[in-house]
Amino acid sequence: MKFAVLLMLVCGLAFASGAPWYKWQNIYDQTIMCSQNSPGDTWQIYQGPFMESNCRQPGNPQ
Repeated sequence: MKFAVLLMLVCGLAFASGAPWYKWQNIYDQTIMCSQNSPGDTWQIYQGPFMESNCRQPGNPQ
């Protein structure tokens, strides 16, 4: 039973995709950066999603 649960968890991780990247803009000084998650409360999503960390290729990672 434990082996079956462990096998299901490992197989599920094998098919997981990466998180998308977004361009974030600071609401105070208009600075733009690329990140997968929010850098803080003063940042809002500017563009995205992107497939890689340079925020140049649009789309979701597969």
